[in-house]
Amino acid sequence: MSKQEVIRLFRNAQTNPNLRKILNSASNLEAFVQMAQQQGYNFTLEEWQKATGLLTENLESKVYENQGS
Repeated sequence: MSKQEVIRLFRNAQTNPNLRKILNSASNLEAFVQMAQQQGYNFTLEEWQKATGLLTENLESKVYENQGS
């Protein structure tokens, strides 16, 4: 359920400025994932990359669909 964990992190980071501040302090992606894990989000670096890649593709396809309408 790593994709759900990534989505949960995105949603919580939008509404929780303290969480955003913690995660924004990460020096690289590996540190970011470790910080997220310390905050209770259960996903690996590979799972993060896969889930965010899918989210980005979905967002881009919706943008292109809306532009074509």
